[in-house]
Amino acid sequence: MRELTKKLKEQSALITGANTGIGKAVAVALANEGANVVINYVSHPELAAGVVDEIKFNGGVAIALQADVSKEDQVQAMFQEMYEQFGTIDILVNNAGLQKDSSIEHMTLADWQLVIDVNLTGQFLCAREAIKEFLRRGIVAERSCAAGKIICMSSVHEVIPWGGHVNYAASKGGIMQLMKSMAQELAPKKIRVNSIAPGAIQTQINRNAWETPQALQSLLTLIPYNRIGQPEDIGKCAAWLASDEADYITGATIFVDGGMTLYPGFSTNG
Repeated sequence: MRELTKKLKEQSALITGANTGIGKAVAVALANEGANVVINYVSHPELAAGVVDEIKFNGGVAIALQADVSKEDQVQAMFQEMYEQFGTIDILVNNAGLQKDSSIEHMTLADWQLVIDVNLTGQFLCAREAIKEFLRRGIVAERSCAAGKIICMSSVHEVIPWGGHVNYAASKGGIMQLMKSMAQELAPKKIRVNSIAPGAIQTQINRNAWETPQALQSLLTLIPYNRIGQPEDIGKCAAWLASDEADYITGATIFVDGGMTLYPGFSTNG
């Protein structure tokens, strides 16, 4: 009988972009629920090593693997190394992402392409490799009801337009349809695919939005729940969504945003 406090016991998970921020919180949350986790990173190996050490200190199992998720050969090599270490994969969390912001008239093709390559193509490449293993292995009933679980890290900007960030918003809109199309195709094969769409989460990627009291107060006008999100809010959601408690959920985006997508500017009739 599976321990009630270890929803992901004996499962293996890969979290991309997991050496900082949301990815780190997801990795820690999954490890706390019993998963063996791969900490993917592209730079700052010392930070990835720190996440591994934290998880091991708390009794978990973790390794760090370097790969640029926008590069097919690196993604494939990472998955092979994971299989050598853990045997298989049960959970993929497609978290790696970045921003290269500018007005549309000043956005370079290189900055457009980089964001699309990492945020969207990276999710496709990692999902494709995980799906191959899910289909090869099938369901292992002792670990999960599903043959595999994929969580795509999206954003409130899959539905909220964002001037000055068109490459980022386009990548997140693409993730929405990538996720839904994969979910539709793979549901009959008992592979679940969902997204988490964070709102404003207190990480380095959006430091300018919260590091001063004035900036934070301005940000909170967009959040009806009146607090900025923490990476752990996303980690807890991911751990639950990857578990069998969420087995009937596929093709869904869960917004973890304190109500940002409620468009609070309209609360007083606009």
